[in-house]
Amino acid sequence: QVQLVESGGGSVQPGGSLRLPCAASGFTTVWYSLGWFRQVAGKQRAGVASIDQGGRTSYSDSVKNRFFISQDRARNTLYLQMNSLKPEDTAMYYCAARVPGYSPWLIPSDSDSWGQGTQVTVSS
Repeated sequence: QVQLVESGGGSVQPGGSLRLPCAASGFTTVWYSLGWFRQVAGKQRAGVASIDQGGRTSYSDSVKNRFFISQDRARNTLYLQMNSLKPEDTAMYYCAARVPGYSPWLIPSDSDSWGQGTQVTVSS
């Protein structure tokens, strides 16, 4: 059973940075993709960034060149480095997996497993 556990959320001022780790375990195949999604209360969950087994990545336009996704499969950990944070980045951030997964994805309904989420608040 796939388990995803996010951490690293918190409060930061505009322009600041945060790194979100996600501990990912329980995979029975190497063919899976991992991603980050976010959701603001009252709005639909949206894709932020994802990465596949080969390291190919996909980003939403709103975070390109500010956020960077990476993975360390030896340590079973996914990361989201968030730079130049803006108040509109405030949201609950979720780690997700797609199994089998052969490419990055940004559509929430295509995800197979979810973490419990970690809150990120960007405010002065």
